[in-house]
Amino acid sequence: MATSPIILIPARLASTRLPNKPLADIAGVPMIVQVMRRSEEAGIGRVVIAAAEQEIVAAVEAAGGEAVLTDPDLPSGSDRVFEALNAVDPDGDHDVILNVQGDLPTLDPTIIKAALEVLETTPADISTLVSEITDEDERANPDVPRAILALEPGAPVGRALYFTRGTAPYGEGPDYHHIGLYGFRREALARFVALPPSPLEIREKLEQLRALEAGMRIDAALVDTVPLGVDTPADLEKARAELAG
Repeated sequence: MATSPIILIPARLASTRLPNKPLADIAGVPMIVQVMRRSEEAGIGRVVIAAAEQEIVAAVEAAGGEAVLTDPDLPSGSDRVFEALNAVDPDGDHDVILNVQGDLPTLDPTIIKAALEVLETTPADISTLVSEITDEDERANPDVPRAILALEPGAPVGRALYFTRGTAPYGEGPDYHHIGLYGFRREALARFVALPPSPLEIREKLEQLRALEAGMRIDAALVDTVPLGVDTPADLEKARAELAG
């Protein structure tokens, strides 16, 4: 099915572990500009930064990008994306929204395309990404959310049945690391942000459970790489080393 996608990247300066991280210098430009460039390299179409502060807007525009200022008090990145969407596309020309986190400067652009392709080939309301867990230390790490998928062996896409910080499912078989990059059909995003936080979302601290509890369908594409999320000074140095030169 034909779609008209837009990539929206939420960004805010408030971060407890790495303050002002969207503006952190990586290879001569702010991190948010690096994320914007990876998103542009996906070749999907329009890329807009949904910024909580004017400083981020200024940095993006100085690099030739498009940004929109959003309410700094919004509770989540999804809310920021929805507000930005309505500001930059009030006529509803874009029917699919790719929500790319603003702290993924080394992101492989092809995985953004994978999230889009899920919505072009399935009836899912929301798409996301997973990668098979190969590091034994990650299997019981609550900082590595996992997706419980209905995924046939060899299949590229599976339906998400649950997301958890625990160890599941029981028995032999692959486990999947959930990657927090989402595609939304426009009406699904509007419905999602209008829902109150759900019981399991609050318990697991995983926003996507709100959608599942409301009966929305999430399908996940299996990809080979987990992007580096920059949350700490050590992560920032890794990203700088990867993009150096």
